[in-house]
Amino acid sequence: MAAAFSFLQHLLLITTLLSAATAHRPHRVATHNYKDALTKSIMFFEGQRSGKLPPNQRITWRKNSGLSDGAAMKVDLVGGYYDAGDNIKFGFPMAFTTTMLSWSVLEFGGLMKGELGNAKEAIRWATDYLLKATAQPDVIYVQVGDATKDHACWERPEDMDTPRTVLKIDRNTPGTEVAAETAAALASASLVFRKSDRTYSKLLLKRAIRVFEFADKYRGAYSNGLKRFVCPYYCSYSGYEDELLWGAAWLHKATRSPKYLNYIQRNGQSLGGGETDNTFGWDNKHAGARVLLSKAFLVQKLQSLHDYKGHADNFICSLIPGAPFSQSEYTPGGLLFKMDDSNMQYVTSASFLLVTYAKYLTQAKKVVNCGGSIVTPKRLRSIAKKQVDYLLGDNPLKMSYMVGYGSRYPRRIHHRGSSLPSISAHPAKIQCGAGFSIMHSEIPNPNILIGAVVGGPDEKDHFPDERSDYFQSEPATYINAPLVGALSYLAHSFGQL
Repeated sequence: MAAAFSFLQHLLLITTLLSAATAHRPHRVATHNYKDALTKSIMFFEGQRSGKLPPNQRITWRKNSGLSDGAAMKVDLVGGYYDAGDNIKFGFPMAFTTTMLSWSVLEFGGLMKGELGNAKEAIRWATDYLLKATAQPDVIYVQVGDATKDHACWERPEDMDTPRTVLKIDRNTPGTEVAAETAAALASASLVFRKSDRTYSKLLLKRAIRVFEFADKYRGAYSNGLKRFVCPYYCSYSGYEDELLWGAAWLHKATRSPKYLNYIQRNGQSLGGGETDNTFGWDNKHAGARVLLSKAFLVQKLQSLHDYKGHADNFICSLIPGAPFSQSEYTPGGLLFKMDDSNMQYVTSASFLLVTYAKYLTQAKKVVNCGGSIVTPKRLRSIAKKQVDYLLGDNPLKMSYMVGYGSRYPRRIHHRGSSLPSISAHPAKIQCGAGFSIMHSEIPNPNILIGAVVGGPDEKDHFPDERSDYFQSEPATYINAPLVGALSYLAHSFGQL
């Protein structure tokens, strides 16, 4: 009996040890190649580049464009990104894209391995442009191109002959929301380059401080002063209070100066927005600011920012399916659904905030209490993973909404450069209106815009893959930027990085 008993004990010990070893492995077998999706999500930004392209350009069907941008105002505004499938450079979404790429790197850059350099290059392509756009004190150039005239053409960026109208904000025509977002972009990027390029980092931070002062001192909505140019494309509907809080939060993080903490404490109430504001994107920064500021309380123990943990919890609770305070709708296939127009931007931004807040909660050994229902960091990560997995192909159509990922993905995206023959294939100029015959055709796009994430399916999981349907078929930089962080986390947690 004794021998048998010791054998059983021995067996039990081995089983326990094996279970413990398994528990500490990174994770289960991944359903997706998150590393491949991460590589592609960053590569997409190279397809959106404006200006003179570098020798290491990976999306090779794109060529130089917009080389005289800014000339109309005798300033150099060459570079930056086209926001989506058109040929306009809109400063407001470009700055938000930059902030979210920077936040992705700051939270998950340590996990990115070989992709970190590419992510930093994507940020720098934007910040080099934003430095040009903010070179003059109390002036920010916020748009290059006439959106109405640009949208009347379907032409490659390399061919564009529409007016490259330059728009600016200044003391007389303020634009607090775009100025404060630009400050956030420069401040967050300064943290990205702090160790690798101190001189550049200092330049970005110095400029961020100046731009934020301008944003705060000369208050006014750019959607008012420049309404006929920026609306309905990138009108701000959430006001500029969210950007002031967001900009101050990033400057506090970048400077550690009590000045910005005092600003947040003094103005936080008036800039805070609605308690149940649960949309985060290029226009509305309330949820992002709350999550960012909650870190200062949770991890850095700044007691004066205690309320932001509660605000962040409210946002998280609004996303949890079945939770007492849930306000979010999901498609039958399980996709978070906010609105018809480019819904995937809210999916990627919410996924990023879920994995980021889960990280902060884990560091602080805290959970979220949704009306008595306890939500753990693990649950937040699980919800984020489900959203990313849907995007990558776990959906009723079995379609990846990232171009070039998987075997089935959108082939007719609403994107001029992707849909028209490349310069290499068709060196002759394609005139303004000549491209519309292709735009309205069923022909698949000849140029694969690798990594582009489109607007996505409707509330019933339907996706027609029609080029003319810009609500569902158009990619945008601000869809991809938060996804970079979420994919970095997932690739690492499944042992792919």
